Amino acid sequence: MNLDAARALNKHAVSKLVAVFEDTRPAAAAQRAQILDELGPSTARVIGITGTPGAGKSSLVARLVPAMLADSDLSVAVLAVDPASHVSGGALLGDRTRTRFATGERRSYFRSQSNAAELGGLAPTTFQVSRLLKRLFDVVIVETVGIGQSELDIRYLADHVYLVLQPLGGDEIQFLKAGIIEIPDSFVLNKCDDPAAGQSYYQLRSSLSLARPFDEDLPAIYKTSARTGEGVDELAASMLKVQTRFADSDRERYFFGRWVEDEWGATGRRFCEGRDLLTDGFDPAQARFDEGILDWLLKARSKPVD
Repeated sequence: MNLDAARALNKHAVSKLVAVFEDTRPAAAAQRAQILDELGPSTARVIGITGTPGAGKSSLVARLVPAMLADSDLSVAVLAVDPASHVSGGALLGDRTRTRFATGERRSYFRSQSNAAELGGLAPTTFQVSRLLKRLFDVVIVETVGIGQSELDIRYLADHVYLVLQPLGGDEIQFLKAGIIEIPDSFVLNKCDDPAAGQSYYQLRSSLSLARPFDEDLPAIYKTSARTGEGVDELAASMLKVQTRFADSDRERYFFGRWVEDEWGATGRRFCEGRDLLTDGFDPAQARFDEGILDWLLKARSKPVD
């Protein structure tokens, strides 16, 4: 692996490394650990972009990245997750068609992923790939499938979550019923060139007042238009001011628990009780779990029944 080329943000070299972090085979774990060790610690911030389908998330990201690059020397990577079909298992990676960056701009990088029909709003390997991109780029934007009562993983991955909504997306009760008001740190009312945007803005503020009655300051609401570019610079500037919220160890603990839950369910949770498997990182913990749970199950089966 050409790490020097990846550090120089060569897109081909970065994509080769991303493929390693999307490889779910156990043999890739040691390679991932070696790559992360050679790249060193991460100082990047992770921005979460989520929202209802059709709100214009991808179109807004296509506007935001050039705005971020224009006023800074920073580099930005986008990790976009698209939904997979529950029937065929395939995914139309439509975010790629809406998000187009200048091909000669080395400071921007775009990667599409399928969520493999998983709940949570992210792909099974989104966390793994974000670990790599954080060590190569200054800002990592993660665009989720969408948001609702089950799509909460972005809250534990991103340092700041922006919820993108569109005018006439619902009244106060619908916002509260959807279970999405409590998750974001900031809100974006996109398509603000729509005449109904003003009414939707005040409905959203009213919903926030009802959902967060004890908050001293309500979250910021940004009005943008991906079509005209209105409000994009202000939103990009706010994203560049985001500070890291989670330590890498906190993210690893949450997503390791998610991995255990997906692979082994309640049996995996029982095995982890009283065991600190994350003493030396995410990938070694997975290997230690795989080795230990089989022995644990064999011993449990061999015990005599009272």
